[in-house]
Amino acid sequence: MASSVGNVADSTEPTKRMLSFQGLAELAHREYQAGDFEAAERHCMQLWRQEPDNTGVLLLLSSIHFQCRRLDRSAHFSTLAIKQNPLLAEAYSNLGNVYKERGQLQEAIEHYRHALRLKPDFIDGYINLAAALVAAGDMEGAVQAYVSALQYNPDLYCVRSDLGNLLKALGRLEEAKACYLKAIETQPNFAVAWSNLGCVFNAQGEIWLAIHHFEKAVTLDPNFLDAYINLGNVLKEARIFDRAVAAYLRALSLSPNHAVVHGNLACVYYEQGLIDLAIDTYRRAIELQPHFPDAYCNLANALKEKGSVAEAEDCYNTALRLCPTHADSLNNLANIKREQGNIEEAVRLYRKALEVFPEFAAAHSNLASVLQQQGKLQEALMHYKEAIRISPTFADAYSNMGNTLKEMQDVQGALQCYTRAIQINPAFADAHSNLASIHKDSGNIPEAIASYRTALKLKPDFPDAYCNLAHCLQIVCDWTDYDERMKKLVSIVAEQLEKNRLPSVHPHHSMLYPLSHGFRKAIAERHGNLCLDKINVLHKPPYEHPKDLKLSDGRLRVGYVSSDFGNHPTSHLMQSIPGMHNPDKFEVFCYALSPDDGTNFRVKVMAEANHFIDLSQIPCNGKAADRIHQDGIHILVNMNGYTKGARNELFALRPAPIQAMWLGYPGTSGALFMDYIITDQETSPAEVAEQYSEKLAYMPHTFFIGDHANMFPHLKKKAVIDFKSNGHIYDNRIVLNGIDLKAFLDSLPDVKIVKMKCPDGGDNADTSNTALNLPVIPMNTIAEAVIEMINRGQIQITINGFSISNGLATTQINNKAATGEEVPRTIIVTTRSQYGLPEDAIVYCNFNQLYKIDPSTLQMWANRRKCEVL
Repeated sequence: MASSVGNVADSTEPTKRMLSFQGLAELAHREYQAGDFEAAERHCMQLWRQEPDNTGVLLLLSSIHFQCRRLDRSAHFSTLAIKQNPLLAEAYSNLGNVYKERGQLQEAIEHYRHALRLKPDFIDGYINLAAALVAAGDMEGAVQAYVSALQYNPDLYCVRSDLGNLLKALGRLEEAKACYLKAIETQPNFAVAWSNLGCVFNAQGEIWLAIHHFEKAVTLDPNFLDAYINLGNVLKEARIFDRAVAAYLRALSLSPNHAVVHGNLACVYYEQGLIDLAIDTYRRAIELQPHFPDAYCNLANALKEKGSVAEAEDCYNTALRLCPTHADSLNNLANIKREQGNIEEAVRLYRKALEVFPEFAAAHSNLASVLQQQGKLQEALMHYKEAIRISPTFADAYSNMGNTLKEMQDVQGALQCYTRAIQINPAFADAHSNLASIHKDSGNIPEAIASYRTALKLKPDFPDAYCNLAHCLQIVCDWTDYDERMKKLVSIVAEQLEKNRLPSVHPHHSMLYPLSHGFRKAIAERHGNLCLDKINVLHKPPYEHPKDLKLSDGRLRVGYVSSDFGNHPTSHLMQSIPGMHNPDKFEVFCYALSPDDGTNFRVKVMAEANHFIDLSQIPCNGKAADRIHQDGIHILVNMNGYTKGARNELFALRPAPIQAMWLGYPGTSGALFMDYIITDQETSPAEVAEQYSEKLAYMPHTFFIGDHANMFPHLKKKAVIDFKSNGHIYDNRIVLNGIDLKAFLDSLPDVKIVKMKCPDGGDNADTSNTALNLPVIPMNTIAEAVIEMINRGQIQITINGFSISNGLATTQINNKAATGEEVPRTIIVTTRSQYGLPEDAIVYCNFNQLYKIDPSTLQMWANRRKCEVL
């Protein structure tokens, strides 16, 4: 504000009077500079009464009234000065200040520019013009105003620092840095420039340089509040918490009631795990500044961490009442709603946060996570990509996007995401755990175990990683500390169920562990509820089913739903079932949840079912359920349960009036949308009915079926070679099987039929029921040729026009025969030596997956063997 009184008007009064006027003018000026505006005004009025036309006095009065916010009086005295001297630049500048304060920016700018035209070297004019241009949004114009001032006086270090501030705000950090360095060169003790330069280094990610410059600033000016705050902030971001606390406490010693500093200090306490101290400090910040939404939001975070969720929710809502567009509160409140199961409200809040702040990476990631749970995988993927675009080092977003890609069967994409998350943050336990899951699903168990152990080392209290590690160790039969491991796993599940959380043990795996039946049912129930959550977002009205299932054509429509119509144990067991229904009473529909794998298992089911529908081509659960309902299914059978490839959401939509579990999953669904489980009295005695959420539907003998007799009919035809028998015939040393075995044997000389007694027959047993007529090929050139084929590892030989195949080479000759898809067209030879089995070894049980055995199961088989030996 121009307030010079140096140029007083010429006077013809005596020298004594002139000195009196000059002294009073200097006194008024000193009072103005000291901020004693009342005294300065009183003395100026005395001067004005003596010399009403003195422009210096008029300028000072204009400045005094401006500082006292008496804008009209300020403008009045500036106008009087202009009347006295129309070329007085300072008066136009003062008048511009008044217009600027009134918000009349264009008028202010015009007056500043006019002042500069009158006086091109008017430094204050350039400074005032720059401020007005910034307020008007003309940043480049403001830069030029500062540059012009510095052209007249390059040593104006304060102006150069202000120019640096403007350039920093424009993102021109290198130019800003040059300004601050020049200001420091001009005035090395200028603490403000040191602090501002620290801000530039902080923005450029040069944390240590930023810390150095802030520390230099407070060394030069121990009472520099902003520098202490900046220092505390950068130390907080660098997670150097003890020094950040010291900086904030020093700032509070300078300004004890600074609410923002209290809030920042509380954030440090929160990061240090000092939750109670953080809560108290947040409350102090709010006490000092009741309308402080950031403090309410952060207080809510601390309260939630402590477990006071209801109070946290209140604080988030208070923050939103104070500032309805407070994005962090919207996002964090959405997190609470999500945890409470109020998914629709959570989604609404996440979307509101993004509406307020479209570049909010965390909200994009959180929304994507919910969308993924709802099955909206493409939309989830889009939001994860947005989160990463906004924040390229957002490790959580990479890890969660990996989960989505994994669910979309893009294993390689998921692997890349998890790897990138770990590259960004090597201590990111969740990413290590997710990477382990990829290895686990790919069968790379050692790598999975290593990654799960890394995750647990980084985050010891990590239930998902612990339970998955336990499952991996079960797979490889690592029973080290087995009892202790099982004890901890059970306690984890108990705590999660108590807190109404989704257990870390999958329903399918719950049968492997010493969990109570109640726990297993509760685990399944949680997963059933997840299916309901997913279908709720579809907002589909319930299907209407007739109360009386009247059959229009006299046939019951049964639908079998499975992802395993192909080369899978389920199809190995039941592939003949669709064709075995009485066509007069049943119409069979098979709904495949997986694409055609090209195997004969799939072909057989497709051929023998009345209708075969590939629902893998209908990814939308709502549309797939519509198709089932349109088919008029009376009984819909769930053959997956909670196994891989299941789409239980279809059953949650209830497209059929009766829905039942069967075969593919042996446990309860825990779901209200499943009515029956098809079982038998041995497997599910009536006294354990409470362990199932479904009603028990008993088969007469067993619910379990098997198609192996149809798959391997050649095994019914058997002959052996009399190899090193010493008078005793062994039925399992060298065995021949084949559909054409009888014709082959008829072509051989000297084949004997030996009556073999079954082991359980006993000496007095009826041999007609316990004996087996076994063809035995004596040791001759034919037998020797077969043995030589085995010993030399040959694939196949021909004897008397018949093809004889090495059993170990079946996959090379006919892979479909090896998997049971086709009956071998040759005669297959198998021997103990091929499999490294000693003469006295007995294979009691061959598990196709080792996780199905545990110490107690192994001991059971050992005990059974001991009893048989005895």
